[in-house]
Amino acid sequence: MHTKLRVLVMLSITISYFGMAQQQSDSLKIEQLEEVVVTDSKFKLKRENSGKVITKITQKELQNLQGKSVADIINNTVGIEINGTRSNAGQNLNYFVRGGRNRQVLIVIDGIAVTDASQIANDYDLRLLNADQVESIEILKGASSTLYGSGAASAVINIKLKQVAKDAFVINLRSTFGTNQSQKDNDYAIENFLNSVSVSGTTDTFNYLASFGQQYTNGLSAVSSGEETDAFNTYNGYLKLGYQFSDAFKLNTYTSFDTFKAEFDEGFTFTDADNLSTTSQYRIGISPELSYRKGSITLNAAYNAIERDIQSSFPIQFKAESFVGDIYNKYNFSDKFYTVLGVNTQQNEIESLSIPFGESDFVQDINPENASFTIIDPYANVVYVSNFGLNVNAGLRLNNHSEYGNHVVYSLNPSVIKEFEFGYLKGLASYSTAFIAPSLYQLFEPSFGNIELKPEENTTVEVGAELHLKDKATFSLVYFNRREKNFVNFIDQGNFIFQYTNVEDEFTASGIELVADLALTKTLKLKANATYTQVDENFDLRIPELKVNAALEYQLNKKTFMNLNYQFNDDRDDTFFNNNTFESEMVNLKAFSLLDLYVSHIVMKDKLTVFTNCNNILNEAYEELFGYTTRGRNINIGFTLSL
Repeated sequence: MHTKLRVLVMLSITISYFGMAQQQSDSLKIEQLEEVVVTDSKFKLKRENSGKVITKITQKELQNLQGKSVADIINNTVGIEINGTRSNAGQNLNYFVRGGRNRQVLIVIDGIAVTDASQIANDYDLRLLNADQVESIEILKGASSTLYGSGAASAVINIKLKQVAKDAFVINLRSTFGTNQSQKDNDYAIENFLNSVSVSGTTDTFNYLASFGQQYTNGLSAVSSGEETDAFNTYNGYLKLGYQFSDAFKLNTYTSFDTFKAEFDEGFTFTDADNLSTTSQYRIGISPELSYRKGSITLNAAYNAIERDIQSSFPIQFKAESFVGDIYNKYNFSDKFYTVLGVNTQQNEIESLSIPFGESDFVQDINPENASFTIIDPYANVVYVSNFGLNVNAGLRLNNHSEYGNHVVYSLNPSVIKEFEFGYLKGLASYSTAFIAPSLYQLFEPSFGNIELKPEENTTVEVGAELHLKDKATFSLVYFNRREKNFVNFIDQGNFIFQYTNVEDEFTASGIELVADLALTKTLKLKANATYTQVDENFDLRIPELKVNAALEYQLNKKTFMNLNYQFNDDRDDTFFNNNTFESEMVNLKAFSLLDLYVSHIVMKDKLTVFTNCNNILNEAYEELFGYTTRGRNINIGFTLSL
């Protein structure tokens, strides 16, 4: 057995044994609400009745992660590595989930799949989202194209934005400031500022929420050899209005804007440069819901427009528009049989402009009249919850893509649960397929694009078990195997010509995910997860073979909370372009460990809380991406105020 895999299995056995011993020796009772998940079926189901692999980050947990970005928070989830979160604040993000890439991870915000046709992989940029606007996050692993369509191959990250206050008028303020320095700095200058304000309320039939957020971060150079710092500045605004016309019909509408400016350096020579990336996003959406006996009809529709302006030695501009509409009918047969029937439609287009060599004016590279596609997908999903322990989740979807015709994707997910006096034991299995259409950039970019690209196809198999000890602990162990066909890669064609091309050979990503959540005492909790990922050698760039996260949470008293976080990332391979040989070369990035501390104190109950966090306490030097800066020991202080 592989050494690292053996370590993971031994860790699983050790934690499980400790949990059983804890159940026998600790008689303290810890009250907790029954966990409910939504993402796997669009119904509110008890966790034990779900056969999917889901991680839920609640509002209470988010309150204990104040000062962190959305990407930072998600990066502690089992099976996920978001590369770029430990670097300069403006660093591009790469989502590696179960050996997959950005285009295989789908972001859903308030029921709407959000994509960005201006991105190479058509993925949503989490740097656009303010963590203070988030109510909760559910992360569904595995192929989920039956419910969510193209792109949901390795994970769906379902983000629910803040709920409105129940009172008529409530103001919430949050402010954080602190340092932003590398391991070699020790001046602890104040370079990081995050501020947000929201106003919300509810009357008999009307509710509203308006929020605004701002971040300014400086102090780090984007490249590790740089001397000049590169600033990151972002603004977020969000307005949601809701009206309850009757007991059966309600309507929610929203609009938002998000923008950021990120200074960056020259990535080929790893030298300082006065480069600037500006991104602006505008969204407007509507979500009516009609309820009837045992069911409801919901429409989620949104229009999204994004503009990107890259100022560098190779200036380029992108403009992208998308429309997403999802209408579905949910019906509940006596809390045993749940069905969803729906139709999802998307329309995306992209335009790009660049300045040719020797010219001074922008010219159009990608014409939106050609670079567009439409998707119309009917889908169905069924959940059966028996009274004898068998639960089944099954789905079917017909992907109708304007460029690629029809593709059928499906999923079958049985699980079996056995109730005991001490809790329950659940076994699960799933077989699911996914369809990933190439992005418009990959198809139509004049230098690198390839209109002959085929869509990627994924097949995922999962087998796992979950043990829940009442008021004590929850353990889960899952094996996954994801087989991929027609992988789209950026290939050197020779003579300095690169092009997006389908890789003919299939490749496999497989691994084990272990999660443990233990109440050691009434005031002390341990949360830990470990992921072992094995990816074919040609496709494993920046993906750690072994990653471990652990958090020790201590409620010192009714007012003071402490959280100690540990993260281990295994060594990884990366590539860089050698300007002397004019070739790409492989380099190994060493493994690293990070330790963070968070402390919060309630000054006035439900009114004022102060907090501080210290990241990378040991000031460990490490590389996240070859040639780029990472953050050293940093301290942030902040407060939240409700009026």
